[in-house]
Amino acid sequence: MNNAPPDFDTMQSVDIRTVDPSSLTDIRDININPRLPFTDKAISYLNQIKNPYCFKCGDVIVKVSHAQTTTTIDDCMEGFYRSLRTAKNGSGL
Repeated sequence: MNNAPPDFDTMQSVDIRTVDPSSLTDIRDININPRLPFTDKAISYLNQIKNPYCFKCGDVIVKVSHAQTTTTIDDCMEGFYRSLRTAKNGSGL
């Protein structure tokens, strides 16, 4: 058993264009006990997913990243939906 801390920088630097898909965990195979405390759920997820920044969902390789900004995911989603409405209606109103 490897007790070394995970190297998140290395995990984050995986290139989805060159990674071997067979080396990635399929997120559909992750099972988390809902009765566990939050910290134990997080540990279980990390142990199962192996790389939280790069995994697969079926045949699709997923790369997760974040920006160093104060913009929230809610802000981003609102902007995204507004842009869809603008594209559909020709205006943002």
